[in-house]
Amino acid sequence: MAFDGVWDRRSLLRGAAVAAGAAATVPMLGAAVTARAGGGDTDSDIPPDTLPGGAYDKYVAQLAAAGKFSGVVLLSHKGRTVLSRSYGMADKEKGIANSEDIAFSLSSAGKPFQAVAVLQLAQQGKLKLSDTVGTYLTGFTKDIAEQVTIHHMLANISGMESPDEDVQRIFQSREEVQEFYGQWARHSKLAAPVGTPTGHAGAEIVIPALIVQAVTGKTYWDYVEENIFKRCGMTGSAFFTRPQWLTDAHIAHPYMTLADGSVVDAVRNLDKSSSNPSTPGKNPGRGFIDAPGDGGFATAPDLVRFARALSDGTVLERPYADVLTAAKSPHMPQSFGAYQMPVRIVSGQWVHGRAGANPGVGASWNIYPYTGWVGVILGNGDGVALQELSGREVQAVTGGAPGGGGGGG
Repeated sequence: MAFDGVWDRRSLLRGAAVAAGAAATVPMLGAAVTARAGGGDTDSDIPPDTLPGGAYDKYVAQLAAAGKFSGVVLLSHKGRTVLSRSYGMADKEKGIANSEDIAFSLSSAGKPFQAVAVLQLAQQGKLKLSDTVGTYLTGFTKDIAEQVTIHHMLANISGMESPDEDVQRIFQSREEVQEFYGQWARHSKLAAPVGTPTGHAGAEIVIPALIVQAVTGKTYWDYVEENIFKRCGMTGSAFFTRPQWLTDAHIAHPYMTLADGSVVDAVRNLDKSSSNPSTPGKNPGRGFIDAPGDGGFATAPDLVRFARALSDGTVLERPYADVLTAAKSPHMPQSFGAYQMPVRIVSGQWVHGRAGANPGVGASWNIYPYTGWVGVILGNGDGVALQELSGREVQAVTGGAPGGGGGGG
């Protein structure tokens, strides 16, 4: 499964200090950069740091010029693009540059789609958040089947512990992925009382997706593509398979750094593994498709469309969208766990979002519901601190210290 992009307490405090400074002015890159400022939005509440040539723009350009960022950043205000930058290559072998049209692996940043899918079924009366695992699935231990509810898993307070994954395994089909993770989740155990925060155990991601499948009769991937991506107008987003990753010109390849400092295209080098302490031995290309409940691919504009669909009732009825983002459990004084995402208070306003990382993959999206902003960061290389980059975005939009508000993942 994808590395969980939720910042821990230590990294939050470190990120707050790092992000407090201003970005230096640097020249823009040449042909590797595309830029677009949108729509003539003249509202007085557009912070200068979010504009083309502002502090955030200069900071990202500085990272790209130093070879520390390859990907796309986008800031949207009330449906209008304020800043859009693309750097680096989506596929170096084929000479395809990154752009707004390129879909990037989301890693853990795709986990909230699973919560949205569950809430769609809840609003239709097809399941209840208080239902236990055993209401829909068999093969789990008695204590998990009878005590752990859908709510506990979405809020990451199930008390479950998941078995280790075989990160060296190379999957060859959707069916193999489905079978493996179904059995893997059933080997979970209850390691703490139900209601105990679990640090996002993998089973809390897979089991709700298995419940979606049991209720709908569709694979998780098909259900989300039909009922979330399609309804939101996310035409560039999907749960792509490895063969598609290798052949589709609109999918960014993950460029993974090895222990010797060399960089390889992970999906074209399945025998190579990450040496990053956060993702040891992993290679995102080994999964034929992302595990049920996790990941997916999206373009930056599609993630803005998803954010807008959450706010206008397109993908969830408004009360259920509020259930998705409502604070469920405290993480830090101004950071809370919601359903498969953290939410936090920065400069007196809520910020909802999710981040995720894997070797050669970094993704983050933030929604600022009070002011109508959406920020997206999608990367396809190692070397940049995603938390710091997301923190600079939060700082540009809110004017606040990004780490002071809590989680960014």
